[in-house]
Amino acid sequence: MYPDKLVIRGAKEHNLKDIDITIPRHKLVVITGVSGSGKSSLAFDTIYAEGQRRYVESLSAYARQFIAQMEKPKVDYIGGLSPAIAIEQKAVSKNPRSTVGTVTEVLDYLRVLYARLGTAHCPQCGQVVQQQSAQQIADQLAAL
Repeated sequence: MYPDKLVIRGAKEHNLKDIDITIPRHKLVVITGVSGSGKSSLAFDTIYAEGQRRYVESLSAYARQFIAQMEKPKVDYIGGLSPAIAIEQKAVSKNPRSTVGTVTEVLDYLRVLYARLGTAHCPQCGQVVQQQSAQQIADQLAAL
């Protein structure tokens, strides 16, 4: 219904006072404000909570029994919402090389996805890399 925006109407979670907001999708969006202004209530307790709740709701009844279901946030309407992940500001890892992918563990799944569905290309010439049997590799090495 809303392919290019996230629409929230009547958000009342914690210290949010019945706010309406439209957030563009596919953009970098920053939520700022003074302490107690509702930044975390909007980001974590409304948007993230509803995204997770909808995702869990889409799973089978069998799968849902193993997952703690989040409460529905106090909001009149949310449209254009995709499944969401949330990364809190606190340090999860002492490793300076940690990324969003490693902290959320999504990197492992992306590696499998790309290995199974991706097409490898030579970094030098750009040609598609074809799978070869052990015999083909041995023949090419012997020809050198």
